[in-house]
Amino acid sequence: MDRGKKLYMSYCLTCHMQNGEGIPGTFPPLANADYLMEDAERSIGQIINGASGEMKVNGVVYNNVMPGFDMTDREIADVLNYIRNSWGNQGEVITEEQVHEVRDK
Repeated sequence: MDRGKKLYMSYCLTCHMQNGEGIPGTFPPLANADYLMEDAERSIGQIINGASGEMKVNGVVYNNVMPGFDMTDREIADVLNYIRNSWGNQGEVITEEQVHEVRDK
């Protein structure tokens, strides 16, 4: 969790804010986020490749661009484990192997 928090502070904080609340109408929340928790593989892919276009988070439609990040498999697993287990989220552990499998698709 410590490693993931440090990565979050470096890569994600600017858009998703200190407590994962996002910026209403601009950047979606990660806190208590149904979209985030529905599909771990999609979340991994979005960190690797970025995301653009409409997405519905907690009933609100967002339409913005997130860049992909040049992170190792371990770093992606760490940051997702932090995000998926903070601010009301409770998710299963993401492994480096899972990240590697998504990266290879």
